[in-house]
Amino acid sequence: MLLTQNKKLSNPFLLSLISGILLFLAWPMSPLTSLIFIAYVPLLLIAHSNISKGKYFLLLYIAFFIWNVSTTWWVYNASPVGAIGAFVLNSLFMCVPWLLFRWIKNKMATTSIVPYIALIGFWLSFEFGHLHDWGLSWPWLTIGNVFANQTKWIQWYSVTGVGGGSLWVLLVNILFYKTFTSNFNIKKTSIAATTLLLPIIVSYILFFSNTPTEINNTKQTTHNAVVVQPNIDSWTKLENMPPQKQLELLIETSKQKMDSNTSLLVWPETALYSRYAYDEANLKANADLTQLWQFLAQNPKIQLLSGIESIKNLQQPSATANKFANANTYYEAYNAAAVMDSTGGKQFYHKSMLVPGAETLPGFLQFLAKQFADFGGTTNGYTRNVGRVPLQTKTATIAPSICYESIYGGFMSKYKNNGAGIIAIITNDGWWKNTPGHKQHFAYAKLRAIENKVMVMRSANTGISGFIAPNGETISSLPYNVNGALSSPIITNTSPTFYNQFPDVIYWLALIITICTLIMGKFFTKQKATL
Repeated sequence: MLLTQNKKLSNPFLLSLISGILLFLAWPMSPLTSLIFIAYVPLLLIAHSNISKGKYFLLLYIAFFIWNVSTTWWVYNASPVGAIGAFVLNSLFMCVPWLLFRWIKNKMATTSIVPYIALIGFWLSFEFGHLHDWGLSWPWLTIGNVFANQTKWIQWYSVTGVGGGSLWVLLVNILFYKTFTSNFNIKKTSIAATTLLLPIIVSYILFFSNTPTEINNTKQTTHNAVVVQPNIDSWTKLENMPPQKQLELLIETSKQKMDSNTSLLVWPETALYSRYAYDEANLKANADLTQLWQFLAQNPKIQLLSGIESIKNLQQPSATANKFANANTYYEAYNAAAVMDSTGGKQFYHKSMLVPGAETLPGFLQFLAKQFADFGGTTNGYTRNVGRVPLQTKTATIAPSICYESIYGGFMSKYKNNGAGIIAIITNDGWWKNTPGHKQHFAYAKLRAIENKVMVMRSANTGISGFIAPNGETISSLPYNVNGALSSPIITNTSPTFYNQFPDVIYWLALIITICTLIMGKFFTKQKATL
């Protein structure tokens, strides 16, 4: 027995290892997703044992460190210092909800359900914090992301978002723990099995039934979009290929799939990139872009949505301004997306959720700026976009997402309320090389499709590029490390989902539970002191 009558674990270290390994084996791109429903049971066994606080923390940390390193080790290829920081700190942050769980559990009767409700509240509150930009935001391992490749299981994400998936997983793990420690009591086993299977059954019903509302609100036009994958090496982007050659490759690759119905081209993050960022106010006058304007003039029906490294000159310095060297003038720098036609830049979007380390650093870590590898950005900091204003084209109102932004469900959902009917993700995942990172990133895009019930167009410099249907299924995709383009009819849906109207309601409820539980725990402490 792993847990004896006196709650002494025979091998707690083994349980810690098992939990970390199960979390790894469940994560995309593994086919063993179902293991997530028992991955936390070993940690619950440890939490109910009589081991010391220090040993409990150490065992938690080992499990979460294994999970972090085994699923996101590829970050090391882009930024060794950033990766080590993420592994160490995120594993530490993950321990906090479980430490609070044991704290509140030790104050309650053994039969109380309050500690388990508290654990769910604590963990979801932790995830909620990571889904907001606080300088070191890293929501890659949000539990609900685990189902990114099991889209038929989670059609109800259009109601709950990924927070619903995290709640589901934690609840099933708790019920299976109760089943295991009750020697598989029939009633408890039945409740656990029902909690596991019912959401999947509901999701399959939603997946295979096209409701009249969905049919009426989803519009497939006769216009096509083309996503382009130039496959330019991220690490030697300028050394191996000058900007004019990159532009020529982008144009020639676009032509592979262009036809008379093409109205929109989508190029990846920083597709327009040079040693000197492009001035947004003078794009049309930039000699490096001459062949782009010629190409668009020859195809007047087409608009281009492209990633661009851009700047804006300022008369007066702003809070995020940079100073030109050897000049008393200032500028703001952007990792941007631009809608363009033959007349020049029509509309710009500036990346808002910046990559910690590569594109931004909180003030207390500025001393590490020189140690962070650069993704092509600057640790001096980009200026961010304010508000979720969609990009307007002739055929669609687009929710833009630059790279890392696509893993923030609540952030992306706000575009739908402002009229967006389709999502365009432009990214450069080549920094991670041919690792699970780019595959996980593509899979997470399916979650955004389901939450918002919209098509996703994805242009990645080295892959994976493709089109994703509103139900999360892949329409078409290009594999990693190939040059090519894909075409698809543009499908739009501007009708908001429940999740669009009430984003992250589960997380807000969890935050309320957390606050109430912490207050209650403090109250019990005072009561004990007076007895």
